[in-house]
Amino acid sequence: MALAVVAVLGLENNGWRVFGGALIGALAGLALYHTSFGFTAAWRRIVTQRRGQGLRAQFLLISLVCLISFPLLQYGSDIGLPTGGFVFPFGVGAAVGAFIFGIGMQLGGGCGSGTLFTVGGGSSRMVITLAFFVLGSVIATAHLPFWNSLPRLPAFSLVRGFGVVPALMITILPLIAFAIFSMFIEKKQWGELEKPRKTTGFLQGQWGYVLGALILALVCVLTFIVLRRPWGVTSGFALWGAKFFYAVGIPVETWPYWKWQVAAIERSVFADSTSVMNFGIVLGALIAAGLAGKFNPVKRINLRDAGTAIVGGLMLGYGARLAYGCNIGAYLGGITSGSMHGWLWLVFAFAGSMVGTRVRHLIGMDPAPVTAK
Repeated sequence: MALAVVAVLGLENNGWRVFGGALIGALAGLALYHTSFGFTAAWRRIVTQRRGQGLRAQFLLISLVCLISFPLLQYGSDIGLPTGGFVFPFGVGAAVGAFIFGIGMQLGGGCGSGTLFTVGGGSSRMVITLAFFVLGSVIATAHLPFWNSLPRLPAFSLVRGFGVVPALMITILPLIAFAIFSMFIEKKQWGELEKPRKTTGFLQGQWGYVLGALILALVCVLTFIVLRRPWGVTSGFALWGAKFFYAVGIPVETWPYWKWQVAAIERSVFADSTSVMNFGIVLGALIAAGLAGKFNPVKRINLRDAGTAIVGGLMLGYGARLAYGCNIGAYLGGITSGSMHGWLWLVFAFAGSMVGTRVRHLIGMDPAPVTAK
């Protein structure tokens, strides 16, 4: 019922595309929950356990989307499917933001999509992370003029620069190489690869990573077609924070970032396609958890978990705004748009994630990392 209400409100406020965004978001929430397809845990496992199954699933997802998105970006207008990509410059501000985000995702316990689906799945701690994710996002918008004034490389699109086929080769071959390297270090540590996760049930059991990657690739492609852009998450968080600040009398509408978006602050949140899709993700995960009989929020949270959720959430929000988004909008959305900034985001965010992983160990959130044989 709640999903239907969100979808209808999207329809009433901004047309059928936003209605479709709610349903696509619900499909994403379903897939994210059943697969536990979080970028955060996969990045941490390759560092601490030398296990790369989750990382390889991400590479499969990106490759599958690129096979569709690159031709759409180049030829979509010719077949009545005009599509735009996320192609942005990358400089000091974005590098700092991605690095901060990487630390925050390990302390907070999730990335943008990971935070949403775990909230929908019943995680009380992640509600705290999400609240401070929103706060960090809107605070960062006040500082963006400074960060954007720092040196940066110009935006560059592989699709526009080289064409579809060369862009696919430039993108997919490194992903294959990274996947092979992850297999090498996993075999070196354990002697063999971890057995693939199996699908035990579509509505009540877990999904294998391949199925999860296929469904999430469909989510990405549908987003390109319906919303005419890549899947994004965190711009919605910044908008939620701005709306709250505006409601309590903080003049966000005078900040450079929001001056051209005053209408977005004043109109219904259901007119914003990213927000509606985010609501769909939460509700899709909620439905999945309910059908699986696993919705059981923890009512008590210890001081350490609350503190890391707060700090991690602030870092996630602040870093995401500086770096054009999270693992979805900046990494997945950037690379599947053919943008070089997506690759650079990956480098700095993964470096930050490694630091965050070490901090988790130091404060007792995780056991000691596995040491190489």
